[in-house]
Amino acid sequence: MKEFFADLFAYHHHLNQKLATLLLEKRDHLPERVLPLFSHSLNAHQIWNSRILNTKPFGVHQAHAPESFQAIDQANYEDTLGIIQTFDLAQQIKYQNSKGQEFSNSVQEILFHTANHFTHHRAQIMSDLRQAGIEPIITDYIFYKR
Repeated sequence: MKEFFADLFAYHHHLNQKLATLLLEKRDHLPERVLPLFSHSLNAHQIWNSRILNTKPFGVHQAHAPESFQAIDQANYEDTLGIIQTFDLAQQIKYQNSKGQEFSNSVQEILFHTANHFTHHRAQIMSDLRQAGIEPIITDYIFYKR
């Protein structure tokens, strides 16, 4: 299972790096919600990592400059690989959500949620780009594996 998650996050990292480049190139022509939505996606990844690693989280809707997207994604990816390598996937992580409510989920559940969250928001971004006349990147996993 650890190999699966390492591969899944390599895929997300690859797409996030490509998307960050595209957003920089097209920054003057982007729909209004694209940059905040990508910032939110990066924030969520960092927040979930921080819950596992017990480090300081970003804000859920913290804005980042497009120039910092690749570096934030790189740091998130490296932290996630470290989590995959060092944590038992069944280990329960106790945390508080952004409203202060306490929960507990396994590392595996958190990793799957994080990956799924990226897929959801990246699809929204691709749709917004297409509607604005900007050719989106191809995000299909099978294209990545080819």
